[in-house]
Order: sequence, then structure tokens, then C-alpha cells
Amino acid sequence: MRALVDLPISLSRESDVPLTVQLAGRLRDAMLSGALATGERLPSSRGLAAQLGVSRTVVTEAYQQLYAEGWLEGRHGSGTFVASMETPPGANGAAAAQAPAPKMARREVPGDHVINLSPGRPWVRDYDVAAWKRAWRKAADLPPGDYPDPYGLPRLRELLADHLRRARAVAVGPENILVTRGTGNGLDLCAQALLGAGTRAGVEDPGYHVARTVFAARGAEVVACPVDEDGVIVDDLPGGLRVLYTTPAHQYPLGGRLPIPRRERLLAWARRTGATVVEDDYDAEFRYDVAPLPALYGLDPSRVVLLGTLSKSLAPDVGVGWLVGTPDLLDRIAAIRRAVSDRTSGPVQQAVATLLERGDLDRHLRRMRLEYARRRAVVVESLGPVCRLRGDTAGLHVLAELPPGLAPRVMERAAERGVLLDTAERHHHGVERVHGLVIGYGSASLAQVRRGCQILAELIREG
Repeated sequence: MRALVDLPISLSRESDVPLTVQLAGRLRDAMLSGALATGERLPSSRGLAAQLGVSRTVVTEAYQQLYAEGWLEGRHGSGTFVASMETPPGANGAAAAQAPAPKMARREVPGDHVINLSPGRPWVRDYDVAAWKRAWRKAADLPPGDYPDPYGLPRLRELLADHLRRARAVAVGPENILVTRGTGNGLDLCAQALLGAGTRAGVEDPGYHVARTVFAARGAEVVACPVDEDGVIVDDLPGGLRVLYTTPAHQYPLGGRLPIPRRERLLAWARRTGATVVEDDYDAEFRYDVAPLPALYGLDPSRVVLLGTLSKSLAPDVGVGWLVGTPDLLDRIAAIRRAVSDRTSGPVQQAVATLLERGDLDRHLRRMRLEYARRRAVVVESLGPVCRLRGDTAGLHVLAELPPGLAPRVMERAAERGVLLDTAERHHHGVERVHGLVIGYGSASLAQVRRGCQILAELIREG
């Protein structure tokens, strides 16, 4: 490989522009001009720092920025390489990168010509093959069991308690955790334990339609609770609610983050009325602007039930989630599970425990934050100039606000061109108050997200 020092790269310590920004810009220009070609290996951060007479931190941070923007890619044990430049990557709004990823496996799926920008779908094609196989080998070493513990595997509950303490600032022990099959299962268990025929259950409007379906199926009267750009409007909550379902980390689908003052008012409301707040920790793992706020549960464990899942952070097919609550509530739910023979697969729990115990899940989350940040940057760059975007600081989707009546037309015309997405209408319980497209960028490749958003921008401009 040609030495990078042969390229016309120079940095100025007299400039007001930080050295890291200068270096990233010089490398970006070299890749755009073709001086650095696709697939070419870059020097190590230590080697380039020595060549340019700068600290290694300057080079590392420049590489990280370019990696986040999609210009570079890491190959485990091989180094840092120029990524494919089929279409120039977006250079705005990406989060800082993590260390190069381990070797990934890629599954080919049929229908790759279709660009699926539907919300609620994570990227599952790339994963750490060695970690995945190791987890399942460990699970296979154990003999088949009888009916699994309705509370969940004790070892997994301990590991989840540690994970929640580190990731969500939730101080819990295993006695506060029950392992579920995911958010839907956790919602249904809460409905069986807390609701009954004729009771009133509040769901955000617009909000997660599965929560409405589950509560109604258990005989509850589902009541729409309006939200704004920050989340549920506490002062407008209807009376007589026994349960309120909310997504404070990243409201679905508007994308707001419930501020601390409103969280405190919500908990004061729950204490005053005796209601239970069911907190769906949706998309809490993925933030691109600031660190996530601590879970609502941590502010008042007596009034909140916390639901989490691995469906977005790992894969929906894994089928493992958790319910965090008081031991009394968990005892009630465990009794319900026994009565209806509801259970979470023991071998799956063993495999997830291994992923947590070895730090593989944490590494996967760090890697996916980077991948999703790159896609998010492309969405903002492509659609930001043509419409207002909500919820672009976190999660795997954004809401593109449009004039009334335009979203269904754009969705239909986009489908004709192979781009699948959703509208805000489906997520309303009553009259549609927010109009627009719900665009998911989790399950499509970076190139597909870029192409799909280019098509959407054209269609929005055409009106």
C-alpha cells in the first residue's frame, strides 16, 4: 500500500480549526478526489500520528468521525479501510464512532430491490458470528429442562439487573425482574394483573397501536391520552385511569423525550390517583445527541412498571424481554404465568445470559449505535431541507411532518417505486392530529436509506 504521507496532507497549528477537524477534512477530500481509493488501507492511528507530528488522539478522533459518516470501515484484525463510495456518504449529524467491529456475517434476503423504511424494524443482517455461536453452544451444553421458572432464569435476572443499573441508572435487584418474551408479552401480563373488564387504560395518542390492542383484548376501556413534541401531556390526562402506558425515552411515533419536570408531574399524578404507569423503555438504547435520561421507573418504583426488550437492540427473533416492578406485582404475574402456561424459553435465556455475561451484547449495542447514527445522518441530510423532522435525536425512526392529505399520496407513490413506509394516521386512536410519514431507518442498508430518502424528498417536493 502507498504510504499516506505521499498524499498532500498538511495540518496547521496556527489555524482556528481544530487539528482533528483539519485531518478529517483532508482525508475526506482525498477520498472524494480518488486519491484514496475504495478498499485502500489507511495507516494505523499511531503510525499516522508519528508521520504528521500530532498526538494519536487527533488521528483516532478523525478516524472515528469518518467512520461514523460512512467514509471508513473497520475489518477485524486487519485495520481501517476506505469504504465503498457508490454514493458519497452524508457528512452531517453523525455520532462518534466506536472501535472497529468484529467480523460480521451478512445474510442475503429476497427482495433486496425493495427499500423497507417501515418503523420498528432493526438491522439484523450483521452480527458477531463468534459471539452468537458461543452463546448457543453454552446453552446447548445444558440438558433440556422442565417448565422454566415463571420469573425467569436466576442467572439472567442477575445479569439484567446489572445491565439496567449500568445502562439505565435503575437500581434494582433480581427480585425486581421478571423475564418476558418481549414488550407485547410484558404488556399482556400487566393487563392481566392490573386491569379487568370495564377498567380504564390510557394509551398515548398517537401511540403504539399494540398497547391499544392488548388492553382492549383484556376487557379494558382504552382511553386516548394526547401527546405533544415532548411526550404525554400530564395536565390533559383523563380521570379514572387504572393504567397509563407511555414511552418517555422516545415517544412513538412523534419521537419526543419526556422532560424531567413533566416526569415529576406524571409521577405526582400517579400517586394522587393510584394509577400505575407502564413505562415502555422504547429506543432508550439509541440516542445521538445527549445521554438518555434515566428511566422513569427509577424516580418512583412503587408507581411504575418498566418494560424492556432485546427485539430492537439484538433481534426480534430472540424473543426475550423484561418486566421490572415490585416483588408483590411480580408474584402476581408469576402466578398468572403458571395458570396460563406462559413461559420464556430456557435455552434462549441461557444464550442471552452468555451474551450479557461476556459483554457481547454491550459491544453489539455500541456497534449498532454507530450504524444507526450513520443512517440517521443520511435521513436528516436528505429530508431535513424539505420537511420538518421530529424524533431525529434518538431511536430507529423519524416523523416527517407534512400538510394534511399529502402523506397517504407520498406513501402510495413511494410504494410504486419500491419504498415502503408508514403514515402517522395508523397510530392515532381518534382523530388524526399530526400528519406525516413515519420513516424507519433500522432495517435498510445505508445505501438503501440514502436512495429511499432521495425518492421521498422528490415526492414531497412534487406534492
